[in-house]
Amino acid sequence: MTAKRSAVLSRAAAARASSPYALLAALVLAADQATKGLVRARLAEGEAWPSRDALLAISHVENSGAAFGMLQGTGPFLLAANVVGVVAVFAFLLVTPAIKRLYLAALSLILGGAAGNLVDRLAKGTVTDFIDPTHYPAFNLADSAIVCGVIAVFAYSLLGDRGRAR
Repeated sequence: MTAKRSAVLSRAAAARASSPYALLAALVLAADQATKGLVRARLAEGEAWPSRDALLAISHVENSGAAFGMLQGTGPFLLAANVVGVVAVFAFLLVTPAIKRLYLAALSLILGGAAGNLVDRLAKGTVTDFIDPTHYPAFNLADSAIVCGVIAVFAYSLLGDRGRAR
């Protein structure tokens, strides 16, 4: 087999191996944007359903800050940090061996969530949050995906390949 053909086959195998993870990131991004779109279409900013007094409400919150409403008014910094984060996670996905499935899935959750919030920041300068539990800041599906992905990366880092043997 020629070196050129071997390189083409290797790239095709890498693309096939990474496609489920790209699909997972795309699904997170699509679900995040769809739910945010529904909230923006159905609720005025500041409005909640059923009410703000409910244990868990769906409310339309535009967050110009970071997670939990921190760093309000630092839009350009947060936009730059979001772009760097998306690029870094994407690059990490490309160099991570395909045998680390949990790690790749976790990175895909983080990538999809970060991309979802980046789309909001680019389009509006704010991020739409809508899951509003009592006595806790509102958040969205992208935030949830990022948190789940970070927890999984942390767990993988602690357990490594030992978790697979059990």
